[in-house]
Amino acid sequence: MSKKNISKCICIMGFILTSGIFFSCGQQGEVLSIETGGSPLETEASVQPESEFQTESKVYVYVCGYVAAPGVYEFEPGHRVIDAIDAAGGFIADAADTYLNLADPLVDGSKLYVPSIEEAIKEPAKESLHTNQESPLLNINTATMEQLMTLPGIGESKAKDIINYRESKGQFGSLEDIMNVPGIKDGVFNKVKDLISVD
Repeated sequence: MSKKNISKCICIMGFILTSGIFFSCGQQGEVLSIETGGSPLETEASVQPESEFQTESKVYVYVCGYVAAPGVYEFEPGHRVIDAIDAAGGFIADAADTYLNLADPLVDGSKLYVPSIEEAIKEPAKESLHTNQESPLLNINTATMEQLMTLPGIGESKAKDIINYRESKGQFGSLEDIMNVPGIKDGVFNKVKDLISVD
């Protein structure tokens, strides 16, 4: 083989070898950039705030009495008594619309009883019918039938029996005396004993 051909072969081999090195380095650099940089999808997911997956608890309130649509209503935290009244269709005729503090915050699990004007006259506003943990106890010696019916386990029939007993036997001397009323035994007493008073 002539010197000219040998030189040509050397040049060709050198070109092939150099191209292979550049191609290999290019591939390696591309892989490194993916591994170190991360994909945009992974980056967004990693910084997504946890709060997006958290929801605040709901507030459930039983609205009854002189409102258009009594029932249990669901609210977001931060609502007021006026919002519960509006959700229940508003006051109806003869409702004591100034009896409750409409600016009070709603408390989960509480009852809002809207009395009639006549009931409000008999029952001073200081003994609010907004029954939650901070509300005054219900005096079973003076409570109306509608107020007694807000107690757990006390329906219309038992409320009438309590009033009839009170009128025929006199006022209750102790909380336990309520069990002298027909139909009220340990089960009902245990439900209401922390919600009632006799004075």
